[in-house]
Amino acid sequence: MNKEKHFSRNEQYNVYVESKIPKTKDFPTLIWAFLVGGLICVIGQGISDILMLIVPTMGIEEANTWMLIILIFVASFLTGIGVYDRIGVFAGAGSIVPITGFSNSITSPAIEFKKEGIIFGLCVKMFSVAGPVIVSGLVISFVTGIIYLLF
Repeated sequence: MNKEKHFSRNEQYNVYVESKIPKTKDFPTLIWAFLVGGLICVIGQGISDILMLIVPTMGIEEANTWMLIILIFVASFLTGIGVYDRIGVFAGAGSIVPITGFSNSITSPAIEFKKEGIIFGLCVKMFSVAGPVIVSGLVISFVTGIIYLLF
């Protein structure tokens, strides 16, 4: 009998949660994510092309490096003034997949916890979201390198 009441209570809670979750329109959300993510990539390509036009001796690898630096800076700046978050609400995954989303995931916690001080706020919390991604990437690349070295 207790199990039936407990199950009923869980069902009621699940119904309540489902009623409070905001509903998204899948197809328009996918289109906007695709368009905004593509626009970010087109802007990056434009920056790279403009850099190579301005400095004719610059190679494509150096231009791409500078383009990434510029995109990371712009995304951090837009996060700092609150614009990137609005883009993220509108575009969803289209704004978090490119490198600008990674920049946003480092800048947002740093801004949020700056009141706790430089060490315990900025330095500690900055990598709370992006830290596991960095560590996973390093570990996987290390293991892949070892496997490549052995075979």
